[in-house]
Amino acid sequence: MSSPTTGRAFVYGDDIDTDQLAPGQYMTAPIETLAAHCLEAVDPAFASSVGPGDVIVAGRNFGMGSSREQAAQALKALGVAGIVATSFAGIFHRNAINVGLPVFAADVGDRVAAGGRVALDVDGARLVNETRQIAVELEPLPPFLLELIRDGGLVPHLEKRFARTNTTRETRA
Repeated sequence: MSSPTTGRAFVYGDDIDTDQLAPGQYMTAPIETLAAHCLEAVDPAFASSVGPGDVIVAGRNFGMGSSREQAAQALKALGVAGIVATSFAGIFHRNAINVGLPVFAADVGDRVAAGGRVALDVDGARLVNETRQIAVELEPLPPFLLELIRDGGLVPHLEKRFARTNTTRETRA
């Protein structure tokens, strides 16, 4: 079980789309370049001020739009610890999990303010506003998705799983 990650809250509204997260004109650039432009249409200072442990709190339909997996990759590259939104676009939700970025559904409302200190407990499915000492229960992720996230995403998870399977086969041979 991992301990909660502490950082700042970046709060946004409804309908944050994948083009805002991963602007099309940077799609052929390395992920670091793309990440440097993440959310610049909504919050020009986001990419330069977000850091490891910070959490995005948003409204409905986070990640709507195209299926570009780079949207989730950009957030992870910037060190975002997780996203809590009222709801997610289905493809973005799965892309985030596939790259090892925790995503939780919850209507946080005004319980978290932009810039406030928050602690995200991925295993316990809880977001704590440390500034106001308010806890928000999140919709928990199933254990198999938590394991995938802990492993760093789908590819590292499968590599770990296949390595374990190959070791077991070699031991039997």
